Amino acid sequence: MTEFHFTPKKYIYNVFMAREEQKDVYLVSNLVSSEPDKHARRDNLSKYKTLQVNYQDNITKIIMNRPEKKNALSLEMYNEIICALDEAGKDDSVLTVLTGYGDYFSSGNDLNNAKYISPKKDEILKTPLEVVRNFVCKFIDFPKPLIAMVNGPAIGIATTILGLFDLVYASDKATFNTPFSKLGQHPEGCSSYTFPKIMGLAKATEVLVFNKTLTAREACDLGLVTEVFPDNTFQKEVWSKLRAYATLPKNCLTLSKQLIRNVEKEKLHAVCEKEFELLAKRANSEDSLKAVQLFFQRKAKL
Repeated sequence: MTEFHFTPKKYIYNVFMAREEQKDVYLVSNLVSSEPDKHARRDNLSKYKTLQVNYQDNITKIIMNRPEKKNALSLEMYNEIICALDEAGKDDSVLTVLTGYGDYFSSGNDLNNAKYISPKKDEILKTPLEVVRNFVCKFIDFPKPLIAMVNGPAIGIATTILGLFDLVYASDKATFNTPFSKLGQHPEGCSSYTFPKIMGLAKATEVLVFNKTLTAREACDLGLVTEVFPDNTFQKEVWSKLRAYATLPKNCLTLSKQLIRNVEKEKLHAVCEKEFELLAKRANSEDSLKAVQLFFQRKAKL
């Protein structure tokens, strides 16, 4: 048997370095998720700038990670979520989960994206709207069960896309708001169709047109949210459910989801197209530009 001889100094150095490596592993694990994932894949950690994406227990978890901006959806984040959903649809996972890092699920569309829209009334820079439209289409077409874990407030498109998820679990601290009228904008995320279908025409109008904020319990009572959990047990209870779901046969879940969803897929794409046609036409309207300008003026005063 080979013997190894260490000088005291070298032994102390090796112990020190081993401890430092353990600290690094611990820090990386905490960055991956608000709930430690000891066996998470780390190959995607450096790939995304605005997301944390990892795989564990047959579940792909996509975490929106701009807590300093309340997880506002920049153009970069839109594109990264599109990419993450593409990969999740093809990987070995049974389920895919979208959630937010920090106190917010997402504060919705980053209004700095408006800077990419041409100031000329007769000219529309379509690229930002096309990115968001492609983002919505990825949710419509996603082949596997898709679950939202709404850990905090969801605003704008972060609320409207929930009608395209298969399950929506929410913390009791979550709220849901679509302040489109205040910003001179219009519903998107297929919510002009899914919300009336889910919660009825009158309630959907109150939410989408008149900016009513829903509590998690109200959203659950209206059918937008599947189940509400106390915030202090939210992560533990939801992950317990999802791990159990992820033990079910993958192909069975995928085909069942498609059987349920494919009936309306063509309709959803048509609705999405119509919503973005209106948004494109209205992007440079006077009231819309004024609303966005007022937003940035208020923001500058803070």
